[in-house]
Amino acid sequence: MDSLDNIIKNRLNKDQLRQFNKIYYGREDNCELELKESTKAGSVKGNFEVAGYSFIATKEELRKPNVLRLGLIQHSIVLPTDKPISEQREAIFKKVEKIIEVAASEDVRILCLQETWTMPFFLCTGEKEKWEEFAEPAINGPSTVFLSKLAKRYEMVIISPILERDQDGKWWNTAVVIDENGDYIGKHRKNHLPSVGSYSETSYYAPGNLGHPVFDTKYGKIAVNICYGRHHALNWLMFGLNGAQIVFNPAATVTEFGETFWGIEARTAAIANHYFTCSINRVGTEEYFINKDKKVRTYYGSSYVTAPNGCRTPGLSKDRDGLLIVELDLNLCRQVRDQWGFNMTSRLDVYAKSIDKNNLKQNCVHDDEF
Repeated sequence: MDSLDNIIKNRLNKDQLRQFNKIYYGREDNCELELKESTKAGSVKGNFEVAGYSFIATKEELRKPNVLRLGLIQHSIVLPTDKPISEQREAIFKKVEKIIEVAASEDVRILCLQETWTMPFFLCTGEKEKWEEFAEPAINGPSTVFLSKLAKRYEMVIISPILERDQDGKWWNTAVVIDENGDYIGKHRKNHLPSVGSYSETSYYAPGNLGHPVFDTKYGKIAVNICYGRHHALNWLMFGLNGAQIVFNPAATVTEFGETFWGIEARTAAIANHYFTCSINRVGTEEYFINKDKKVRTYYGSSYVTAPNGCRTPGLSKDRDGLLIVELDLNLCRQVRDQWGFNMTSRLDVYAKSIDKNNLKQNCVHDDEF
């Protein structure tokens, strides 16, 4: 299934396309990057899509441009879900390594993978014990060891969302951050967990207990808002208040679970909080057999990036593995903040009082019920 972006692009003439782009993407020209021929060849060989776009900032007198390249990877699983776990994970490692190599050749400095990228998203099955070997320690688990070597080799900061098992055996939906030297620098645990339909993550792990950390890396201040957290405006707000310049939203989401507003939430968050947002969603179909019943989940990809001024890139494919490369100038964050003044004109003190008051009322109502 082709993406909406390509459908529109292939059916409008140049003048019509410019008008559409202005309304839909926020600018008439998507500012495509000129990628290397070796990058295009590598994507053909690896059977994944590659696309590149740029966001520029106004030239300033006192600050130099703060330009870097980001990479977002969306991918499907490789082996059927009934294959040995070690084989499934190793096959994904091999696939992703080839994509990271291409990203590195294009000077990507910060790269983010999709939610629980090392495994099928088995959380719709209701089973736990069968999949427990996918859970791993954050600091020295197999995925962190694997990516640390690549991060050091390419001087790249890598965000690795995994299923974490802590020292007490407790599970968490976690994003590990590895710096350009290959060192573990911290993690974020998913704050908001869905309990909708067949997705009931609360039976697998607890809501995050690490707040809203922002990681001050060599290339910029970054944060991770994992999947379901994108539905919560205050979750986005807290990363901004803590100083994030780029917030990644790695996800594993299907059509019936919010595709209609996939292109909206992260975009509005970028506008409201004056930072870049990066939305990454997996692709492909995953099949599970539970007591002879088959469950099927198909993910729609469509990964994209939004700038603080609301301009966004086209999305990657709905059904192909892909690498999205975005060149941006972090100076744009402050420029937009100064222009619109949302931070300056916000009334956080008023909001805080109202929230406290309403929480108190709700707690009293609940107490009366008993």
